[in-house]
Amino acid sequence: MTTVRTKAGAVRGLRLPGHTVFHGIPYASNTLDRTRFSAPLPPRRWDGVRDATVPGPTAPAPERGRFGELDMTPVIGPGWIRGEDYLAVTVRTPDPSASGLPVMVFVHGGGFLAGSSRAAATNGSGFARNGVVLVSVNYRLGAHGWLRLPGAPDNRGLLDVLAALEWVQDNISAFGGDPGNVTLFGESAGATIVGGAVVTAPDGLFHRAISQSGSGLGAFSTAQAELVTAALAAELGVGADVGSFAEISDERIVAALPSIAGIDLTVTGEADPLLRLTPFSLVAGTETLPTQPAHAESTVDLMLGTNSDEGNLYVVPNDGDADPAALTEGLFAAGTRKFAESRPSYHYEFAWRSAAFEGRLGAAHATELPFVFDTTDIPELRGPKALLGPDEPPRELATLMHGTWIRFAETGDPGWARYPATRRFSGGSSPAPERGEA
Repeated sequence: MTTVRTKAGAVRGLRLPGHTVFHGIPYASNTLDRTRFSAPLPPRRWDGVRDATVPGPTAPAPERGRFGELDMTPVIGPGWIRGEDYLAVTVRTPDPSASGLPVMVFVHGGGFLAGSSRAAATNGSGFARNGVVLVSVNYRLGAHGWLRLPGAPDNRGLLDVLAALEWVQDNISAFGGDPGNVTLFGESAGATIVGGAVVTAPDGLFHRAISQSGSGLGAFSTAQAELVTAALAAELGVGADVGSFAEISDERIVAALPSIAGIDLTVTGEADPLLRLTPFSLVAGTETLPTQPAHAESTVDLMLGTNSDEGNLYVVPNDGDADPAALTEGLFAAGTRKFAESRPSYHYEFAWRSAAFEGRLGAAHATELPFVFDTTDIPELRGPKALLGPDEPPRELATLMHGTWIRFAETGDPGWARYPATRRFSGGSSPAPERGEA
């Protein structure tokens, strides 16, 4: 056991081979009553030593672990684990007594509805074993984090991530990390949140950012967000304001969320940037996010990219009839390119093809995560209908990608030229390089 003192109190972590982990350290206290819909509040102080040796609770969320026949639990995590203090971080460090280690802060995906720091595929132990202090963030999901409510700040989930980064600035040196070298990275919804943080965070809160399969054009308009609010309020039979929602239990709110799945946001006269995939996203045109991230300026070093067959995740496992290429382009690729074009950036494409579902899954959404986190050996990721398929994933690709992410965090240079050059990660199976490819 190892004890570290944070500004709110001492925590006891668990020593594991090659690193030490501290689970469930609160960075905010917005988990009860009306505070569930307010801006992040400081964590409550505690006396004595807080046990951080076992994973803590997670944010209220509906079940979302399966995509048709594909079990996504290794990527999404165990679902809603009830309990207070779910606005917390998990810290994995090579050595709490060290100093000056690079810090990486991960924001999970899950369609703004699901996910947590407890997902096996993104547990961060590989980063810690290789000299990085890895911080995984839980943030408010669904209505708690993203519903537009009069009387409450917009984009509360984004504000949570910014509060977690403030916690990192105040506390990470006690875990061996360098607060002057912090890289924020995220995947899917988490990547879109990273884009929001890139253009709204004060200078110095973090220094580099990585967006994996996000979109710089993924925010809803205020009119679209208000349509979602009206629909959920009608389902619950309450007013569309924070006072009404504050009286409702987490369980009732979460149970009502399936009723607004697939809501048509184009009736506002605007395109749905997320193609009805989820009823929640960042909300642009607000005090907390004035415009789409791709339309705003920033000084943060950025690496971003997408997977070749993102849309296959939403079609192949359930034999859907949507066009996966159109989903890839509309949900991720177009918004990522626009974000890359708006600032000096490094661009990548993940092109390794999973042989799952008789080879049809391919380089689907989320398949890059086990390579980035060096967790391709997780048994649940393997099989004919598992994310990485039945074959042995290329060990050298995991080593390369994991090392590239660390190199970018350490130096700001992943090893290739800036956009429009593109680094393709394929495991040696990609077609001939295209013009402009690094």
